[in-house]
Amino acid sequence: MRRIERSLHDGTQARLVTLAMNAGLAKEKLAEGADPAAAVPLLDRVHVLAKESIAEVRDLARGIHPAGLDDGLDTALRTLAAHSTVPVRVATGIEARPTPAVETIAYLCAAELLTNAVKHSGAGRIEIDVRAGRGRLRLAVADDGRGGARPGGGTGLPGLAERARPVDGTMTIDSPSGGGTTVTIELPLSAEDAL
Repeated sequence: MRRIERSLHDGTQARLVTLAMNAGLAKEKLAEGADPAAAVPLLDRVHVLAKESIAEVRDLARGIHPAGLDDGLDTALRTLAAHSTVPVRVATGIEARPTPAVETIAYLCAAELLTNAVKHSGAGRIEIDVRAGRGRLRLAVADDGRGGARPGGGTGLPGLAERARPVDGTMTIDSPSGGGTTVTIELPLSAEDAL
């Protein structure tokens, strides 16, 4: 969320302010009866800024709602696993589809955990298990790597706990040294506007 806020504030907002200023200047020139050609460079700049802003918003939106989720969390996780350089087995048991906010949080957590396992664990295989029941969604990502993962160890784990927190989600880590790592994220099945 902070990354998105920064991107909107520092990038898109600044670009849109410049766009509005250039459009205002072009409007003033035309209102003053100036030669319309004098407004063309300003309008050209407005056009470029508008296209850049659209592209930037599109990129930000991709970070909020991954396109792979259109077909459901199980399909999105299988697609994610298929692109991994370490073999990944995906098991799902989702009878009722979670709300979009919960699906997005679960997917982004799975993507981060998969990336962490591939980069840091030395794992030969990874398992992603997602189950839904009793109003909760349980995502577990386990690897057979070296273990020893800690929340403050610089592997992005604190960020995952923060990502789950707005919907009253929880994260637990089981990572004995030399014994692999299992990170479990539990989320409610239903949560709106959490992103």
